[in-house]
Amino acid sequence: MSAMSGIDDDVPESTGLIRGAGREPATVAADVPDGGQTVRPCIVLRDPEPGDLGWIVHRQMRVYHEEYGWDWTFEALLSQIVARFIEEFIPGRERCWIAELDGRIVGSVMLVQEDDRTAKLRLRYVEADARGLGIGRRLVDECLGFAGSSGYSRMILWTNDVLVAARRIYEAAGFELVGSEPHHSFGKDLVGQIWAREL
Repeated sequence: MSAMSGIDDDVPESTGLIRGAGREPATVAADVPDGGQTVRPCIVLRDPEPGDLGWIVHRQMRVYHEEYGWDWTFEALLSQIVARFIEEFIPGRERCWIAELDGRIVGSVMLVQEDDRTAKLRLRYVEADARGLGIGRRLVDECLGFAGSSGYSRMILWTNDVLVAARRIYEAAGFELVGSEPHHSFGKDLVGQIWAREL
C-alpha cells in the first residue's frame, strides 16, 4: 500500500507538467491578524517548476520526521511516487500544484489517475508555519475541481490515522472512510486509511 498538487514561454506546452496549460496561478485570499491589523499574505497555487518535485520529497521527509518521527524509508516511498508521476504523467488527467506563501514554497499536492473513472490524491502537505490559512483545504479543492473537469467520477486517497488535521480536511471535503489497516512503515506502527468520495 502506498502513501498519500507563470512559467517561461519557451517550455514546450505539450509536456503539460511544467506549463499550466493556459491557466493562471490561483491566488488564495486569507486574512491573518497581526498586532490588531489585518494583513493579507500572498498565497499562490501554481504548476511545478524545475527542481520543485525534488523539493517536495525533501520537505515532506523533513516535516514527517520532525513531527512524527518517521524514518528515511518514507523518503524512498516519496521518491517512488514523484518518479512515477514524472515518468508516467498523463496530460489532462494528472496535475501537481505548488503552494507559495509570499514567494516561498509551503505546500503541494498531486492528482494522478488510479483508473479510468478514479483519481487519486497524493502527497498533500503544508508547512507547519503556513497552516491555518486554508492552504490545505484549497489544495484539496483544486484536486476535486480538476478531477471533475477531467472526466473522473470518483476520487480516493490513502493516509494514516495519526494525521488528524489532514483527515479533518478530507472529511470536510466530502470524503468518507472506506477502509483501514494496521501496518508497520517508516519505523512506526501505523493505521493506514483509505478515503473516497464520488464527484
